[in-house]
Amino acid sequence: MYNPTVARLTYRALLGRRRALILFALPALLLVIAAAIRAFNGADDQVAADVLGGFALATMVPLIGVIAGTGAIGPEIDDGSIVYLLSKPVKRPTIIFTKLIVAVAVTMVFSALPTFLAGLILNGNGQQVAVAYTVAALVASIAYSALFLLLGTVSRHAVVIGLVYALVWEALFGSLISGAKTLSVQQWALALAEKVTGDGLISSEVGLSTAVVLLAAVTVAATWFAGHKLRTLTLAGEE
Repeated sequence: MYNPTVARLTYRALLGRRRALILFALPALLLVIAAAIRAFNGADDQVAADVLGGFALATMVPLIGVIAGTGAIGPEIDDGSIVYLLSKPVKRPTIIFTKLIVAVAVTMVFSALPTFLAGLILNGNGQQVAVAYTVAALVASIAYSALFLLLGTVSRHAVVIGLVYALVWEALFGSLISGAKTLSVQQWALALAEKVTGDGLISSEVGLSTAVVLLAAVTVAATWFAGHKLRTLTLAGEE
């Protein structure tokens, strides 16, 4: 299910000069913000939770997920180079699964690791805040990568749709409207973070068991449908 050649090509596409600048910029901004807050405000558990929840998990993780998920396959479909890949004796589910693994790895490295470092800077991992949000970033990276990989497979406007979802639905509606919170990857990830801290610093509108089921279901469904869409694309090209 994993093809090293497809993975190498995908890594090369994702870590090209333009995307790499954006991928590095967001974590760098988080670390700068964390250092500034620690310098002027000192260590504060609630402030650390607010910064990691408000910027790292609500903004940085989904944005990096958009870049990695859509960039793993979208450009190849847009410029037609996907035809070359599909002409090789590689199963379509293998292509999708390999690209998902790459997108997840890139999203985790550029979101979960900076989140942990920022947590250490903010309050030295007091009350496990840094670990909690790192866990949340890790699980959210998987779901976001699958969702945005699917978007990159089904739409030529995947980046725009992904940005609308990340900035409008997750960051705005998913934080303010109770009904929308249930359908938010951010809230599902927060349920795991809440379990790690367990002291009221972090709260989620979704129960832990529900969050785990939804995270798994969305990841599996998005990956399966992306593979199905790729098979359909192949048939259309052959016809």
